[in-house]
Amino acid sequence: MDKISIIVPCYNEEEMIPIFYKEFSKTAKKLKKVEFEVIYVNDGSSDNSLREMKKLSKEERCVKYISFSRNFGKEAAMLAGLEHASGDYIAIMDVDLQDPPEMIEVMYNELKSNEELDCIALKTNSHDDYGFVRKFFTNLFYKIISKMSKTEMVPGARDFRLMKRQMVNAIISMGEYNRYSKGLFSFVGFNTKWLTYKIPERKAGKTTWNFFKLCAYAIDGILAFTTTPLTISAFIGVIFCLLSVIAIIVIIVKTLMFGDPVDGWPSLVCIMFFLSGVQLFCTGIIGAYLSKTYTEVKKRPIYIIREQDLKQ
Repeated sequence: MDKISIIVPCYNEEEMIPIFYKEFSKTAKKLKKVEFEVIYVNDGSSDNSLREMKKLSKEERCVKYISFSRNFGKEAAMLAGLEHASGDYIAIMDVDLQDPPEMIEVMYNELKSNEELDCIALKTNSHDDYGFVRKFFTNLFYKIISKMSKTEMVPGARDFRLMKRQMVNAIISMGEYNRYSKGLFSFVGFNTKWLTYKIPERKAGKTTWNFFKLCAYAIDGILAFTTTPLTISAFIGVIFCLLSVIAIIVIIVKTLMFGDPVDGWPSLVCIMFFLSGVQLFCTGIIGAYLSKTYTEVKKRPIYIIREQDLKQ
């Protein structure tokens, strides 16, 4: 009998935890020859999420939970789930039901019918719930990173996917502290089939992802999978060096031919401010990579577990 582990990261989702399990149970009943375990990961929630997990764990044998000592972020929660999952197949799902549980049956059947596949992943081409600004920057991010990175980044890719154990082991072996899982899923390779679906509305509660968190997450993705920004900053430096040489030649020629009147100081000040901004921008890029290196070399744990129930 195959075993499927469902990893569900949660942060302040007390309303959705029982609702998710109720909906998931409908799918689990359809796959009669499959054993399931549902691993809720409490990412330092400040509401009653842990209490709901404990309640479900007592009532349902297949429900397990991991609770962090504080909020470490969704990436840490996903890693904790992957490291503690015992299934032959492992899925990552959002608790808000925007990852429909009924797709698990479709994904599992796809993997079983094609032995060459290692992963079934979901993506969306519609972002109807996004505002204009968020939709614009989402599309811009995928265009930028697809140009910069050698690792494939699929536009509209979700964390929702069903993977075989071999692929999960490869992902766990990537021991980096600054994690961007969408990139790691692609980096490890393996044969992945993409299914397109429309994201349903959230059933209850509110998302904790705001625009600024998403921007920071996007920057993490760029820093994790490409060093192109460093090359761009170096290229900008070379361009401005060449421009300065040309400007010096022009000034010398102008002085020899027409004299040296003192004028143009406002434009000179503007140029100084512009060049200072470019220098700070390039220094900021270098600083961003240096900060990531700093957090990596400290070797701090990616997450700390306060309590857990992983009953067999």
